[in-house]
Amino acid sequence: MSSFIQKFKAFAMRGNVVDLAVGIIIGAAFGKIVSSLVADIIMPPIGVLVGGVKFNELKVSIKSASVDETGKAVEAVTLNYGNFIQATVDFIIVAFAIFLIVQLMAKMQKKEQEAPTVAPMPTNEEKLLTEIRDLLKK
Repeated sequence: MSSFIQKFKAFAMRGNVVDLAVGIIIGAAFGKIVSSLVADIIMPPIGVLVGGVKFNELKVSIKSASVDETGKAVEAVTLNYGNFIQATVDFIIVAFAIFLIVQLMAKMQKKEQEAPTVAPMPTNEEKLLTEIRDLLKK
């Protein structure tokens, strides 16, 4: 049993797993920010531009609300296409932001690869050996 725990600990502590966990947590928080951006900042002006429409209220009623035989209220059945529009805009913004991040990272990696490597300064021993070589050549 302890070998299983040790294997799991080794797996969980590898850099890739920790990086993935951090990415998921940041991604979830980023998703909430984007949802708020779309719902609270982007969609209201668009709704005003198209005639005062609140997108989250757009729906088509399939079956209206009613009361059954026992007197219990039955909710209406609706297709909430406004929520779908809002979720689609959320997705497009998140996808665009991720695209920009990936492009930025690729650009940074390319610059890192293109950066010329400076030869290290020779040590005193290397300088001495170079001088000896040059003297022997003469």
